[in-house]
Amino acid sequence: MSKVAIIGSGPCGLSILRSFQQAESKGEKIPDIVCYEKQSDWGGLWNYSWRTGSDQYGDPVPNSMYRYLWSNGPKECLEFADYTFDEHFDKPIPSFPPREVLYDYILGRANKADVKKYIKFNTTVSNVIYNGSEFEITSLNKKNNNISKEKFDYVVVASGHFSVPYIPEYEGMKSFPGRILHSHDFRDAEEFRGKDLIILGSSYSAEDVALQCYKYGAKSVTIGYRNNPMGFKWPSGMKEVHYLDKLEGKKAIFKDGHTQDVDAIILCSGYLHHFPFLEKSLTLETHNRLYPPKLYKGVVWKDNHKLFYLGMQDQFHTFNMFDCQAWFARDVILDKIQIPSDSEAEKDINDWVAKEEKLEDPIQMIDFQTEYTKDLHNLSDYPKIDFELIRKHFKNWEHHKEDDIMTYRNQSFSSAVTGTEAPIHHTPWAEAMDDSMETFLATKS
Repeated sequence: MSKVAIIGSGPCGLSILRSFQQAESKGEKIPDIVCYEKQSDWGGLWNYSWRTGSDQYGDPVPNSMYRYLWSNGPKECLEFADYTFDEHFDKPIPSFPPREVLYDYILGRANKADVKKYIKFNTTVSNVIYNGSEFEITSLNKKNNNISKEKFDYVVVASGHFSVPYIPEYEGMKSFPGRILHSHDFRDAEEFRGKDLIILGSSYSAEDVALQCYKYGAKSVTIGYRNNPMGFKWPSGMKEVHYLDKLEGKKAIFKDGHTQDVDAIILCSGYLHHFPFLEKSLTLETHNRLYPPKLYKGVVWKDNHKLFYLGMQDQFHTFNMFDCQAWFARDVILDKIQIPSDSEAEKDINDWVAKEEKLEDPIQMIDFQTEYTKDLHNLSDYPKIDFELIRKHFKNWEHHKEDDIMTYRNQSFSSAVTGTEAPIHHTPWAEAMDDSMETFLATKS
């Protein structure tokens, strides 16, 4: 019997575990599976921790989740086709849940599928090599400090790419008297109440961290973008300016001449695709993009068809795209899908990359990733889900954000699996200071 190693038990790792469990429930014979998880619990980034820096064993904390995070996209766009929100919560819930609610939903499916038995917790993969016929994985059990080596026929890298921060340096940082942190270490917006804050970045993390800090009482929020502004209609007390030039004491000076007194700086400068445990010939090297190179169907390593990467794309689609990738990878491992010749595979990759490089705006990017996900969906028995409706939802969501960045989370969407229309949340997001699951799910008249 073949053996499969899965590295990581976040949403992508749980997707591939669920895909094998589904195949087994249909009477198929599945491989021996070992899932390595360096944290003490599952859920990946959704496994919120107060810790920053190092964990109790001295390893870097992979978690980038913050306390008051709410979904920044409609839950209907990430819903599992085989495990709906209606099934999990036994009633319709609003479209933009907070962190605790989504975490509960993710683990609901994993618990129902009984996949925890495959996971080795507190176990760090330190080395993966391929000897020409199989992989040898070296791992460390952090609790008892035991090093193990095990051989596998297939490896699935599901370790994510939002845990190793990219940290730039600007002139004057060494002498800046305030607080500087990367969004990776941002945990609680309350810390910045009453403070003049600078956010450096123009991606989703910059957008959301800035909004969180404004919501929880920052005195002012100035967002410094490098290339293009996000361009939303920010509320009074928030603004975008062009690119930090330098710091002089507590004064920030921007390229466009703007100056700003600042108490704290949050770097929303992105993350690195970082796989120090893989030998070079197996390592994906890319920036954050919608179609990383060298991955057939965005999943299979071009130079070794026994190696798979899940969730390595920049993302509009998330959980159900990870599922489509996982079901595809599973079927390659089960020999139900044949990888074409090297030249055909390379042409397929190059075609997708060429399309991606022509994209000019978020609407085109949504179309691109929807087509990619539909392509994968058609290749496996992943249950029916209406990706055309999800495409429409994403575009409406973009328009809602353009209309009012403070109120887009107050909108309602319908499920692409059940058709259920989400209720409007009882409290507008900007006024909802209690993000607990109990409060979110409570119905108020």
